[in-house]
Amino acid sequence: MRCEVSGDTVTYVVNRNINYTNICAYRCGFCAFSKGRTHEALRGKPYDIDLGEIERRVAEAWERGATEVCLQGGIHPRYTGATYLDILRAAKRGAPGIHVHAFSPLEIHHGAETTGVDLPTWFGRLIEAGLGSLPGTAAEILDDEVRRVICPDKLDTARWLEVIEAAHRAGLKTTATIMFGHVDRPVHWARHLLALRQLQERSGGFTEFVPLPFVGREAPLYLKGRARPGPTFRETVLMHAVARLVLHPVIGRIQTSWVKMGPRGVAACLEAGADDLGGTLMNESITRAAGADHGEEWSPAEIEAFLGNLGRTARQRTTLYSAPATDRTFHSFRAARLSPLRFG
Repeated sequence: MRCEVSGDTVTYVVNRNINYTNICAYRCGFCAFSKGRTHEALRGKPYDIDLGEIERRVAEAWERGATEVCLQGGIHPRYTGATYLDILRAAKRGAPGIHVHAFSPLEIHHGAETTGVDLPTWFGRLIEAGLGSLPGTAAEILDDEVRRVICPDKLDTARWLEVIEAAHRAGLKTTATIMFGHVDRPVHWARHLLALRQLQERSGGFTEFVPLPFVGREAPLYLKGRARPGPTFRETVLMHAVARLVLHPVIGRIQTSWVKMGPRGVAACLEAGADDLGGTLMNESITRAAGADHGEEWSPAEIEAFLGNLGRTARQRTTLYSAPATDRTFHSFRAARLSPLRFG
């Protein structure tokens, strides 16, 4: 099926992840990234980077050939809708031509709630400030039986789907994700995939589906003995394969996460339905905080050499799957070393 839809081409985007704060008012049992204001028991210290650092990182990403910057963070107790607008404007100051792929549905919900407006109005303001598309994260498992265990204070399934559909109606594309292998079972995965398919049939706004295997090494739920450490390798490969079949033809792209899977896993998933590698990332901290060994950047030269060894054809893409400008590709293969990160 993958061969029929995509041939032997594997796509990837040159991008940078910016996780602007790891301070979060929510206490999701699967998350090792978020911190309270003083909690340091897990990896790293609490931080909240300033707008100037966001602008600097975006500008540096543009210089290194990026076409996209992905912005996500914890739900900081002091953040309001105005904060998210300021973050978008800072990103656009850093590189006016860059595509801003930002804010999980939970962040969108929080921004609308603190601003006191409905979702269509809120999306209009975000688009005006520079928002280009949304990551379909915070989905975890779209089944409230599971969500009551792993993220009881987070968005329920209906609200996640409502936010995503409102984004699609506003003209914004989004990704779709699943985070699996903790307290969930195959029946929950099936419900999740069918919910995505049904929404896509209505809105057509999903660009790709991204399976994200749970990394439990540092996650509170696992450390308390209440979850598996993650799915098996076989389960993860099957998730990519089954998604290709279930979502065909409404979602035609299946992404495999090199940060989660590593080279061996990526190779297996590319033979089992996947046709996209996601982004080069430049910085990745959420999965690393959970205890993963892979990351933080996979350069275009490394990606293309890896895919060549698999007998596959690599192709750079933009967030929305068009071809990047020639100068973007040129700079991506000649990128200088990243400057040290600054944290507020």
